[in-house]
Amino acid sequence: MKMNEKLWKPLIETKYLTVDNADRYRSIIRFFYLEYEKLNYWIYQEDVFEELKKDAYFSEYTWEQCQQDLASLVTWGNLATIQDTKRVSTIEEFKNKKFRYQLTDYSVEIERMVLRLENLFIEGASLEPTLLERLKKHLLDMETIYEQDDEHIFGWWEGLNNDFRRLNQNYQDYMRDLNSIKAEELMKTKEFLVFKDRLIEYLRSFVKSLQHNVTGIETILKAMSEDKVQNILEKIVQYELSIPRLDTEVNEEQIREKNQGRWKSICNWFIGKDQEGSEAGKVFDTTNDIIRKITRYAVRISEQSSSKANRREEYASLATMFLQCKDIQSAHRLSASVFGIEKPLHLKGDIKRETESINSGVYEEKATEFTVMPRVRNYREKAQRTGIIERTKEKEKMRKESLEKMEAQQKLLQGYVKENQLDFGKLPVIEPYVRDVFLTWLSKALENKERRAKTEDGRNYYIDNSSGEKLCTVRCTDGIFQMPSYRIIFEEEIR
Repeated sequence: MKMNEKLWKPLIETKYLTVDNADRYRSIIRFFYLEYEKLNYWIYQEDVFEELKKDAYFSEYTWEQCQQDLASLVTWGNLATIQDTKRVSTIEEFKNKKFRYQLTDYSVEIERMVLRLENLFIEGASLEPTLLERLKKHLLDMETIYEQDDEHIFGWWEGLNNDFRRLNQNYQDYMRDLNSIKAEELMKTKEFLVFKDRLIEYLRSFVKSLQHNVTGIETILKAMSEDKVQNILEKIVQYELSIPRLDTEVNEEQIREKNQGRWKSICNWFIGKDQEGSEAGKVFDTTNDIIRKITRYAVRISEQSSSKANRREEYASLATMFLQCKDIQSAHRLSASVFGIEKPLHLKGDIKRETESINSGVYEEKATEFTVMPRVRNYREKAQRTGIIERTKEKEKMRKESLEKMEAQQKLLQGYVKENQLDFGKLPVIEPYVRDVFLTWLSKALENKERRAKTEDGRNYYIDNSSGEKLCTVRCTDGIFQMPSYRIIFEEEIR
């Protein structure tokens, strides 16, 4: 997709559709549009005000409001204005500036779109097989149209594009309706069976026309001379440039690019591009999928209706069998056969029986209880409510352990720290747990940008590595290792 400034620019011309007082703005634009279709382009404020006042909805509408609304529409680019000097008879009237208003090009197209949206559900989409035949005829005429003048070539080109646009848009809209949620729900009802055959026949006729015409159109496009196509497109470009237009700047390159893109779209729709299939093939597959879906729903509805009818006969036959039972015991046995568990659940486990007799029935022995847990992810067993447990002894024990740990670290400091320094290069043979404590202090400080940290008992220290890359050997009771010659310097005196 090619990006340009027009794509990035916000469309303030559509502002009148959503802002406050949109009912007034839309009514004014609709009046201008209806007058535009009657070729009445320039309209006075008096005409707008009188037209709105005819409706009871605008009974309280004032002249000042009308003037403000027209000014806003001019600011948003919906209306163009020109001062009317014909009705001026005094200098005061000239200063007050009576204006005439005209609908801009953007507003005309926006209002056309709004009208199409309002009638969207009334008009509806349809499949027109005749459009394929007309497209085929247009492409066949391309051989003879080359010899005619530019005006006839341009008319032929517009007809070809209009038919192609209608074919593509109508098909997409119709398929969208068939794939909507509303259509899915309708296909599941019995009422759908009434017009099911008519809908399938309609779709199949379109598929037949597609098969018949697409092959011919594809052959025509492949046999067409590329030079002749380019010459025709160039003639169309030159004719469009020759059309006189007021207040519109025509860009030759944009017109040429637009026509080239349209021709490419037609070729890709019927032939395809590179390794991708054609759009016509996708249309064929999608339509057949819709037909299969409709048939599937219809068969399902029919099966549901027939299954209910068969079940009704089964219930009648079963009621007759119960009526023929001699006594209640016979009825119980029949009920167990009909309504009993079809596939009983067999539980395997260490079940303790009171007797080993094989003749003992289930009603003669005591019942065994099994706790079955639900097989769901979010199931949780109910927590048993308990009172607050007294944990004073545990807390006291933990406090003592913490104090003992701090005392042990204090002894380590007193034993290995000399002049508030712990030099790893001058340590004697140490125990593994002593080494772990010293390395923990070292790692805590090295993780800090300032290489500072604090021991568990609150003493601040920092790391000194003034020896550079010099290594030292630390001897432990379980082995020897080398490390940089770090020194841990405590900022407070160790006591």
